[in-house]
Amino acid sequence: MSDQTILIPGNSLITDTPEEGRALAVKMARLTIKLTQPDAEARDRLRPTYANDAAMLIAIGQTVALEFATIAQANNYWR
Repeated sequence: MSDQTILIPGNSLITDTPEEGRALAVKMARLTIKLTQPDAEARDRLRPTYANDAAMLIAIGQTVALEFATIAQANNYWR
């Protein structure tokens, strides 16, 4: 892992609200993609491919949903 890539911003999954948790989930998913493909030019070239592929968009949504489920559990589902 790159020393510059921090996969859990702020080193905590704790958020004040579900909305903040969802935003953290999106950020974590994006950071995972960045770590997996560190070449920004390659990511830019691939973006039109996955932006027009329903299966790839669903996979991205599933990744965010998994991250969000983990964050929600860490926050005791904001109870």
